[in-house]
Amino acid sequence: MAESLLRAMSVSRAPFMALGGTGVIWGTFAAMVPVIKQQSGASDALFGTGLLGSAAGGMLAMYLAPRFNRWLGRIALPVLAALSVLALQLPLLAQTPGAILPVMLGLGVAVASFDISANLRISALETRHGLHLMNLNHAMFSLSFGIASLVVAGLRHTGLGPGQIFPLMGFVVALMGAVTLERRAFTPEGDEANVVAQGLPWGTVLLIAVMMFVSFVGENTVESWSALFLERELGAAPGHGGFGPAMLGLTMAAFRLAGQFTTQALGERRVILWSGVIGMLGALVLSQAPTQAVALIGIALMAVGMSVIVPTATSLLGHLVSPGQRDLAISRAWMLGFVGFFAGPSTIGFLSEQFGLRVAFLAVAGLIALIVPAVLRLPAGKTQPG
Repeated sequence: MAESLLRAMSVSRAPFMALGGTGVIWGTFAAMVPVIKQQSGASDALFGTGLLGSAAGGMLAMYLAPRFNRWLGRIALPVLAALSVLALQLPLLAQTPGAILPVMLGLGVAVASFDISANLRISALETRHGLHLMNLNHAMFSLSFGIASLVVAGLRHTGLGPGQIFPLMGFVVALMGAVTLERRAFTPEGDEANVVAQGLPWGTVLLIAVMMFVSFVGENTVESWSALFLERELGAAPGHGGFGPAMLGLTMAAFRLAGQFTTQALGERRVILWSGVIGMLGALVLSQAPTQAVALIGIALMAVGMSVIVPTATSLLGHLVSPGQRDLAISRAWMLGFVGFFAGPSTIGFLSEQFGLRVAFLAVAGLIALIVPAVLRLPAGKTQPG
């Protein structure tokens, strides 16, 4: 087992560190949400609307990802790491409610480009080496996310402000980005124009996108709102709200690592289906949590459920389409699914403003349940263009 993990880490070293860097960025942001919201003076609804900027930026980044990767080749990940370090400093500019949207747009473009470029490389490496790499690499994202959230919670507790925390965490991302230069050129398979002309199997792409969308809604709802929920609704001390995102990240890291082996044993479809059921139960527990401890249990259950859906669905899509369609199919599924990463939390902000965070978490549980019919409708084998 250890030898298998070491080989997988060696094969995917560049995207492994890239996803670690994106985890540090979003873990930092999640733990700083109470501070960013307070300094901007935004209401729940306005803050949630501002998060839509990242949805727009993420969609643009994922639409352009295949072309961008052909252009930059093996230096794409280091270049995007540098841009992401700069983007991590943008929340310092969110001093008014109106500034949140452009700040999140810039952050979304940079970090989503870094994220999807790493995932395209992982899918290509899986095919090239015949290994399952997605869950291991996404475990690195979650581990980095959880550790960053804990570190930032500690830094906030010592009295450091955003002017010190964001540059410090940006330096960490820069160090990780420095080792993402690839040994050999990245050569995406297939020509985008030819794939578009032939047509993607949109039915399959859309079903995978639904799974990703719902998973991203669940994951980033906890990332963006759990710290606020713990501190405002359940009375956690300032800084201790960061334990919510940290619980999410560390639990997801552990179960993504386990998913590296359970996916091989149980199959991708079965793993996704039961993960959806567990994630739904976690959201229900969180919505009814009377204490911080119960809330953390709900977050942990959501993390178990959400941990393997996106990486496993990405691998599954790569197996369901032809090699020439793979990069474009994955980028389009991510483009649609990633909307949930930010549109979901913005909707949660609106629901929270009107009905409270508990009702918002209940709505998330209903959304997560959609994973079950999406899995059951997937085709049995490779799909034809159409």
